[in-house]
Amino acid sequence: MIRLESANDTRLAGFQHVGDPELMTRDGLFVAEGRMVVRRLLDSRRLETRAVLATPAALESIRDLLDARPAVPVYVVSQDVMDTVTGFHFHRGCLALGVRPPARHWSSLIDSRRAEASASAFGARRLVILERIGNVDNVGAIFRNAAAFGVDGVLLQKDCADPLYRKSIRTSMAASLSLPYAWVEAWPAALADLAEMGWMTVALTLSPTARELSSLADAASERKIAVVLGHEGEGLTPEALASCTHQARIPMAAGIDSLNVATAAAIALYELGRTEYVYSPRDPLPR
Repeated sequence: MIRLESANDTRLAGFQHVGDPELMTRDGLFVAEGRMVVRRLLDSRRLETRAVLATPAALESIRDLLDARPAVPVYVVSQDVMDTVTGFHFHRGCLALGVRPPARHWSSLIDSRRAEASASAFGARRLVILERIGNVDNVGAIFRNAAAFGVDGVLLQKDCADPLYRKSIRTSMAASLSLPYAWVEAWPAALADLAEMGWMTVALTLSPTARELSSLADAASERKIAVVLGHEGEGLTPEALASCTHQARIPMAAGIDSLNVATAAAIALYELGRTEYVYSPRDPLPR
């Protein structure tokens, strides 16, 4: 615990760029904001915490985890110093710098999750795949929904928003810190590769010729399944649609043309996984 009185202290330099996501990414870092999100980062076995910045009041809410990590520097500052360092009024009380995990090939995510989940009821059977979803709130909400419905991992086509952007993390309720993900370079070839591996890839679309989502539920209970979602305005590209094994639509009231993509993801994950996933409020969060 290091108490600092000046915003010009060089030890706070890393926190002066929290509003510049490109610079943070270039430095291999990301930002966790607020007590709950910082706690999730500190509690993670997969992610490294570089440093923490906190006001005295916020410090008490994370002290138990900090005591278990004596190597992590914790800078304790006044609210005025925190606001000066970050460049805006930050009322959540604490920030942490996390180290971005190394890039991984998407197939290694599936293989590792299969090994990690070998003793579970799922056995790496559920994925979410995103194409061109550029809104950070939507990406964060999809991660939150994916975690809620027992998804094993998320694959992102290269034009998607960053799940470790600070607002994505906050919107996901820190699910993007716990749920494994990987970027997909070979697109949409990866969808065909998944089909060859035996995965049922379900593209969500507004096409009236697509099957109703509920009609796929029985088939999904017997298969490894990936829910594929596309751009907020344009949906999936024709190439991605053609590469999926199934196309599905969510019936809606007359005159309504679409749902928010994160809402659609939640409905699809519930509908296609409800025969397998049993929620218990006592289940521990993944680390």
